[in-house]
Amino acid sequence: MSTHLTTAFDEELRDLSSRLAEMGGIAERLVAESTDALVKRDTALAQKVIAADAAVDAIQHEIEEKAILTIARRQPMAVDLREIVSALRIANDLERVGDLAKNTAKRVLALDGEYHAQKQLRGVKHMADMVLQQLKEVLDAYGARDVNRAVAVWKSDGEIDSMYNSLFREFLTYMMEDPRHITMCTHLLFAAKNIERIGDHATNIAETIYYLVKGEMLLEERPKSDLTSTTKVSLATKQ
Repeated sequence: MSTHLTTAFDEELRDLSSRLAEMGGIAERLVAESTDALVKRDTALAQKVIAADAAVDAIQHEIEEKAILTIARRQPMAVDLREIVSALRIANDLERVGDLAKNTAKRVLALDGEYHAQKQLRGVKHMADMVLQQLKEVLDAYGARDVNRAVAVWKSDGEIDSMYNSLFREFLTYMMEDPRHITMCTHLLFAAKNIERIGDHATNIAETIYYLVKGEMLLEERPKSDLTSTTKVSLATKQ
């Protein structure tokens, strides 16, 4: 009887991981497609991303229900409990990734006219490519329970922040030089911020993997480099 219960519990944990992997794959696709829609001004693709976000939400709700039911039924402890708690945390981060991809797609629908800030747009695309690689790496790290790979993603977050800071300054300068481009640049800047925040969620997942494997939180200070608030204050003071 004990062996049967253990087997059933293991199957429930595998099912959680499987659903989480499916959710991660959809989230990755939405980030890639929302970026493509932004770069190509593809409103049809943007609408597809907006509609597809519901699938991510549905899987998150399913994972939550399964996790709560498993905790109530099995009363797991130690590493088994960490498996379930980690699945809940990662599902929450992936749901936010889907929301941010959807928000980027909505910016595509709001944009009107030609993109003039082509250099900045290429910067946004480059940052999105880096964030997508982060997301892929951290999801692979979760599948392999690879702490070193997860920590490598965690340490790379500062690079994404630095790139966003640079883009923020470039967009701001471009808007100040020609106020006619303010609306366009504002939408692109919000899209860039969405992408930067997706990187933050990849970093959250990396921290969760560390907790899952090690049984403790990653205590080092997160390598953040987002200076945009300081930049805003500095520029406002100079005007």
